[in-house]
Amino acid sequence: MKNFDYHNPTRLVFGKDTIKDIGKFVSEYGDKKVLLLYGKGSIFKNGVYDEVVQSLDKYGIDYVEMSGVQPNPVLSKVRETVDFMKKENVDAIVAVGGGSVLDTSKIAAASFYYDGDPWDFYEKKVFPEKALPIYGVLTISATGSEMNSGGVITNEEEKKKWGWGSKYTYPRLSIVDPSIQKTLPVNQTVNGAVDTLTHVFEEYFDGTKDTLMADEFAEGIIRTTMETVKVLIKDPNDYEARANLAWAATLALNGLNGLGRRGDWASHGIEHSISAYYDIAHAEGLAMVMPAWMKFVYKEDVDKFARFGEKIFGITGEDKEEVALKAIEAYKSFLKEIGAPVALSERNIGEDKIDVMAKNALLRGPLGGLKKLEEEDVYKILMLAR
Repeated sequence: MKNFDYHNPTRLVFGKDTIKDIGKFVSEYGDKKVLLLYGKGSIFKNGVYDEVVQSLDKYGIDYVEMSGVQPNPVLSKVRETVDFMKKENVDAIVAVGGGSVLDTSKIAAASFYYDGDPWDFYEKKVFPEKALPIYGVLTISATGSEMNSGGVITNEEEKKKWGWGSKYTYPRLSIVDPSIQKTLPVNQTVNGAVDTLTHVFEEYFDGTKDTLMADEFAEGIIRTTMETVKVLIKDPNDYEARANLAWAATLALNGLNGLGRRGDWASHGIEHSISAYYDIAHAEGLAMVMPAWMKFVYKEDVDKFARFGEKIFGITGEDKEEVALKAIEAYKSFLKEIGAPVALSERNIGEDKIDVMAKNALLRGPLGGLKKLEEEDVYKILMLAR
């Protein structure tokens, strides 16, 4: 187990009927004018938009709006958002949506105080010294963006989908009301669960030794996520399952799951390369990549993969390598059971760009912590994911 220094400044407000208080919270922190940032319209259908603006009006918060943030958010929208924020001279951002909206808000918040291009932060040409405060109103639980500092943006011109974060870009406050997520399409609930599981795996399978407490914590999130997503596929209105899945998604990536570890994150790096070229959901890419990555690297830590088989799927045996392989297949079967794609071919991704995607994934250097992956390794993983 490695040393750590943990601090998470985000205030999380969780539960039913909490969105109506967003105006009160903004007012309490002293912000007078905010940018209301959201996606392409689902918040109008589920009533969240009306609830947010009524609350802002009630507490005298002035607001301007920016819509159109898309899944796999893009740099051009960030630039448009930053220009608009500066023109309107807002005090803060109220980000209403899922991970894409929150990711956009984070880089926009830092770029508000910078005269150059937002992509400079991703290229590490410049580092923020402050950022506008962010208030999150979550409409889908998946990425943990409501309680972490990171965000992923695609530079569509250069085909680069990269992550970035700063200690200044944690949301000041986020509201999570699981009850409003009952209107989500089933595939989005499934994607949220896959995203959550993969975030846990990126820390769990990183090769760090003697992490008993962290392993038990991670396995609790894994079991909860797997159990609740199956409940919600059958009954989208089950509030307790929604609440537990939402909390699991937050815990998977608010820093707690990674304490004492170094993290791997190769599967995310590979997926980012896939969705830089193909218009697929991030979680769908992770569902295709993660089992292939597991199969490619499991010998680097057979004990952990065998533990995964025993603790999550009840697979036992004296031959740990056999248990590990059965565990990987069991996870792949689970993904199929909940309707997630497990092969690139399921999303019409052929072999023609695999070499290009492998190169793209390594633009920032080798990937991984459990096993350092070079271009040839990434190519083999993508081939396994076909």
